[in-house]
Amino acid sequence: MKKALITGITGQDGAYLAQFLLKKDYKVFGLIRRVASRDMSNLEYLDVADKISFIDGDLTDEASLISAVKRIYPDEIYNLAAQSFVGISWDQPLTTFDINATGTLRILNAVKTFCPTAKFYQASTSEMFGNSNDKGVQSEATYFHPRSPYAIAKLAGYWLAVNYRESYNMFCANGILFNHESPIRGKEFVTRKITDGVAKIKFGLAEDIKLGNLDSFRDWGFAGDYVEAMWLMLQQNNPDDFIISTGENHSIKDLLNTAFNRVGIKDWSRYVKLDPQYKRPSELFTLKGQNGKAKEKLGWKPKVGFEQLINMMVDVDLERIKLVAKKLKNKE
Repeated sequence: MKKALITGITGQDGAYLAQFLLKKDYKVFGLIRRVASRDMSNLEYLDVADKISFIDGDLTDEASLISAVKRIYPDEIYNLAAQSFVGISWDQPLTTFDINATGTLRILNAVKTFCPTAKFYQASTSEMFGNSNDKGVQSEATYFHPRSPYAIAKLAGYWLAVNYRESYNMFCANGILFNHESPIRGKEFVTRKITDGVAKIKFGLAEDIKLGNLDSFRDWGFAGDYVEAMWLMLQQNNPDDFIISTGENHSIKDLLNTAFNRVGIKDWSRYVKLDPQYKRPSELFTLKGQNGKAKEKLGWKPKVGFEQLINMMVDVDLERIKLVAKKLKNKE
């Protein structure tokens, strides 16, 4: 039985990846910080919380990473832990860099020293490209021009994985994932903010949704599809870096149209308020990934399309908010 260690296991990607690997008969270990109250809601939603072996550790604590790697001696390591919200990275740049960049260095050093045969997956991001291509189409050959502290820190992690691959002959693969969402995406992300807001508006629990730039275009896919690509990267004979995307992009306005249409509201404009606080100090306008390399070498392609994804998220949020509305009514 193969052993996999996942950092960031309580997040969206960690939960879906754990579910995927368990179906592949892996022994799954989840690195988890020692805190007073652990949020297991994503793992519980996917019904995998009781099937995972948890081990205390933190990307900011090198000793805990060494201990985890020595104890488990995993076949595969998926480094998904991060300060993953772009907006917060301007307010907390040092913390973001310590986790996303230096944290990657800490775990790479632990692997190099104590488990050099492990295959290592580094979660990279399309945010690293910034506005590097006027046509908004990015491939593995597109140059990087990060536009946020988050993206800069992630780019450092990307190059660290490449450097350790080339310097120490380690199996290190970068997955450059474009935006990927799901019903368990955090509400601080615009997709879930919108689907949750639409559900609240439908049940009369909110009057509007406050947003920033409505003209940004993103390449949105389903997180459940993307974790398969992570696994496929580590099944190759040689490590490499891959863009994982749908190859399509849509604007925030497209997202609003789809989400509001799902609940029978045709004109969303009267429910959306523009708020300057949600604008980035430096905007990233268009992202669209070329996924031909992943299709050819990994045999991977996305299964869930944009409208299906947004409808799925709206439907789940409707069920959640319906229960909230029912409880509030019973209290009246």
